Amino acid sequence: MSRVEYEQVRKQFPGQAAPAVDGLDLDVPDGELLVMLGPSGCGKTTALRMLAGLEWPDSGDIRIDGGSVVRLEPKDRDVALVFQSYALYPHMSVRDNILYPLKVRKLSAAERDRRVKQAAELLGLTGLLDRKPAQLSGGEQQRVALGRAIVREPRVFLMDEPLSNLDAKLRTHMRTELKALQRQLGVTTIFVTHDQAEAMTMADRIAVFNAGRLQQLGSPDEVYQRPANLFVAEFIGSPPMNILEAERQDDRLVTAAGWQLPAPPVLDGRADGALMVGLRPEAIDLRLDPTPGAQPAEVFMTEPLGSEVIINVKVGEKLIKVRAEPELRPQPGQTAYLTADQRGLRVFDAASGEALA
Repeated sequence: MSRVEYEQVRKQFPGQAAPAVDGLDLDVPDGELLVMLGPSGCGKTTALRMLAGLEWPDSGDIRIDGGSVVRLEPKDRDVALVFQSYALYPHMSVRDNILYPLKVRKLSAAERDRRVKQAAELLGLTGLLDRKPAQLSGGEQQRVALGRAIVREPRVFLMDEPLSNLDAKLRTHMRTELKALQRQLGVTTIFVTHDQAEAMTMADRIAVFNAGRLQQLGSPDEVYQRPANLFVAEFIGSPPMNILEAERQDDRLVTAAGWQLPAPPVLDGRADGALMVGLRPEAIDLRLDPTPGAQPAEVFMTEPLGSEVIINVKVGEKLIKVRAEPELRPQPGQTAYLTADQRGLRVFDAASGEALA
């Protein structure tokens, strides 16, 4: 059981104009499953590799259980890393692949066998121990890679996009298995991904990265419902939050397309001026009959998804996505009427992109 801390960690690679990680402060409590989320090149994997000892920070400190690890070799940090590539030895059996990290440790044969048996039972691999990796499915190979990490009984699990090589159905299944496994083991786990569905479904907390900097740290509900800035608002969510340019005029927010919205209490005492308004697709009510006070919009396209339908409408020249019941299927060119739920309205400063809270 271990607490992980990053303190003002910075890393810049030669030839790059900007740091890969810039002033990272992050505290991961004992037993937490933290997901580092962001687009490619945002710094999340570099942050993970510095904790593992595969990269060295230029400045700052990284601690496990209060002790600095930046000057320790990877083998001395007592962390287990699961890669995107399973990195299994093809000539070895499943048993020998799981056992391999224990061969360099001074453990008795009985203790090694106990750990392998325990990991195999935990991961459902007991009947596959004599097979070679080529005889396994992708999900089974992933579980072998996890088993190899588990037998080390590390202080911290580090996972770098471990599910990205799996097909969509198996990836969904493995998300559930991984989350249940982490709960059972209780080991502090840092999981890196660019897939927001993985982050939202697995994480205790999400650390959202962009351009080397931590943008927001919070629970899945917090980063979804109360994004800290425009980047988080547009990155989290499928479809993402609708963002509209707007100006405050007395007690109203008037968008560039002319849609008038009630000014939320967060704007009390703030001078009129340029703002950005965010509305999640589910925070907009769409009706096909004229509704008093509703904003007319032209239906552009519908996207049926089985359990719901995403309706794309145009307010002026702005395309807006609305989440609706699956039975609602307006035709392109048809007029729809939009009403915003003020509880789902978020306001951002147009200059800085920061949320007004």
